[in-house]
Amino acid sequence: MRHIIVSLIVSACLAGTASALDWTAETVDSGGTVGSYTSIALDSSGNPHISYWDVTNKNLKYAAWTGSSWSIQSVVSGNVGGHTSIALDSSGNPHMTYYDSTSDNLEYVYWDGSAWDGDTVDSGGDVGKYTSLRLDGSGNACISYYDVTNTNLKYAAWDGSSWDVETVDNAAAVGEWTSLALDSGNACISYFDGTNDALKYAAWNGSGWDIDTVDSDAVIGQTSLALAGDGTPHISYYADYDLRYATLDGASWDTDTVESAGDVGAHPSVVLDGAGNPCISYYDGTNNELKYATWNGSAWVIETVDSAGDVGRWTALALDTGGNAHISYWDITNADLKYAYGAIPEPGIFALLALGLPLFFARCRKP
Repeated sequence: MRHIIVSLIVSACLAGTASALDWTAETVDSGGTVGSYTSIALDSSGNPHISYWDVTNKNLKYAAWTGSSWSIQSVVSGNVGGHTSIALDSSGNPHMTYYDSTSDNLEYVYWDGSAWDGDTVDSGGDVGKYTSLRLDGSGNACISYYDVTNTNLKYAAWDGSSWDVETVDNAAAVGEWTSLALDSGNACISYFDGTNDALKYAAWNGSGWDIDTVDSDAVIGQTSLALAGDGTPHISYYADYDLRYATLDGASWDTDTVESAGDVGAHPSVVLDGAGNPCISYYDGTNNELKYATWNGSAWVIETVDSAGDVGRWTALALDTGGNAHISYWDITNADLKYAYGAIPEPGIFALLALGLPLFFARCRKP
């Protein structure tokens, strides 16, 4: 009987409305002007791995938490490393895309277990900005990015022996701020339509690209995409100085304003929690803060994560299996790479008692 009651109490607490996270923030790298274009991924132990740009040395850098400290490497040098994106393979090895500012190429680099190896993905003009990287079920790289020369959205995928490169959308100036997700191996991309100031979404249907305009009622900027288990897209984006959110409801798009107090919502990053609710990290440009918004099932809960100086651009968000939040971002004041960890607070004894007593009497009441 006692074990049943304890189990019910804990389950009820965990299923309740989410409370604010316990946030801690730290500086990862302060060696020069570093930390823009951050991208984050978690390994199977929940340890963060971050790719980012070293502006001072014009290098692509990589930071990984070892469990006790940050291991930091300069991966590639030579006026490279902007517009980077990171993903981890099944062995926890990092794969990264980035823009080569010298050759104007899209580049790809990965750790093979003993050394860094890499390849030029696309060199057809000025290509490779706003990259977004994912690995398919076979560990092959899939990349969305912007073709500056032709002002097009492009997509590249490794087929096991070569890069398959194609143009996804060439309707005027389209393709900045790409964000890629895979639905059973099929590519889905959110991006900016610069000609129409619109948010667009492209999905591979097996034989071609289905392209939708999601929101054209504002000047749309940065975008971030996450897919639910059933493939439903969820997009956070910056529009008319607001943080907005869109999801596909059947055949139509539902849009919502998450926060509109001042200039908020730049550099958003969205992921879905275990219940399928969206969680978004973003920059508050009015207060120069890193902020975090979560949908609790009925309303948006907004928290300030870090306000120590001008912080929070180039956010990248990941959730571990326990639902704890990990955010990489740029500290503009100190020109550093920073990282914030949001832990789910443990339920207090009074919360346990409040839930436990009704459950106890309900369990013990005679029919």
